[in-house]
Amino acid sequence: MKNNILVSAAALSDQDLLAHLEVLAGNEREASVELVAHLAALDSRPALYAARGYGSLFSYCTQALRLSEDAACNRIAAARACRRFPLILELLATGSLTLTSVRLLARHLTAENHEVALAKAGNRSLREIEALVAGLAPRPDVASTVRKLPGPKAASEPAAGPVPAMRQATLDAEVNDTVPSEAGTANAVDTPITALPSPAPATTPPIVRALAPDRYLVRFTIGSEANEKRRRIQTLLRREIPNGDPGAIFERALTLLLEKVEKTKLGAAARPRPDRPIRPATDKIRRPSVPSRHVPQEVKNAVWRRDGGQCAFVAPSGRRCAERTFLEFHHVQPYALQGPATVGNISLRCRRHNQYEAELIFGPPGSSIVREA
Repeated sequence: MKNNILVSAAALSDQDLLAHLEVLAGNEREASVELVAHLAALDSRPALYAARGYGSLFSYCTQALRLSEDAACNRIAAARACRRFPLILELLATGSLTLTSVRLLARHLTAENHEVALAKAGNRSLREIEALVAGLAPRPDVASTVRKLPGPKAASEPAAGPVPAMRQATLDAEVNDTVPSEAGTANAVDTPITALPSPAPATTPPIVRALAPDRYLVRFTIGSEANEKRRRIQTLLRREIPNGDPGAIFERALTLLLEKVEKTKLGAAARPRPDRPIRPATDKIRRPSVPSRHVPQEVKNAVWRRDGGQCAFVAPSGRRCAERTFLEFHHVQPYALQGPATVGNISLRCRRHNQYEAELIFGPPGSSIVREA
């Protein structure tokens, strides 16, 4: 039974588990590349799947091969791209490219640009691939719009009337993540739209998407209170932003918020106050030789800049952790072992690596073992 695989995997040692995972991932890549190559051959012989009752290669993949719809789309796109540019198969085999990356890039590759584009796409994240695609095929900025989302429609409610063609094109563009053929209105105005379709959660496009180099489409929903604040800011900033563009307001608000957060979190003040203990007399009497656990703001600021706002844990292999969220200020020499709160002894760690390094010295939670740092 397949349950035995789970049992045997759980019984592996730490090193064997990691080694098995690397082998399995390599085998999966090889199998995927072979499948893509065979699909490329099948794509050139449509009579084969048609004779078996399948009207398209997609139907054959999802019904005969039992692939998910998303897996079928990725593999078919990769197969058709590989027929034009066989280099893609080699990059898929090495893991430099993923099927999703190939699917995003495929329609923008040409005989002239494919080598350079594929080289740039190697080992890139999905967000970086989207930015690369935006560079290959820049799209114009979308018109700034603010609309009220419709509530759920009752079954007995009559269908809404027809929507003007230009407005419907804009709506379809938003749902399908495409750019309408016309620019739309220049001013950002609030216009109620009676037949705005409610896109299904599964088809909602990403919140942030690259349109062109250094240009991004951002979508989000706000409540009535936030929308009222937006209206008031629009009114107050009419001289500076005559058309009331929400994008310009959003950018200005981000700048102010970033300054405030950096000042609060990192002490990024123009004239930082000198760090003083809360109770200097008490601390001197009770703990004269023990450094304070408190990390001064100027130390936090210097450490954040030095580590680039990224976890600074480096594995024995030389790989640095790429996490940038839920970062903590970590004592390289633990505070419990007299580690000072200095720039040289404080380093950024993600939550997982902060806990991991603590366990290396103090043992797992509940343990009384303390190892030498």
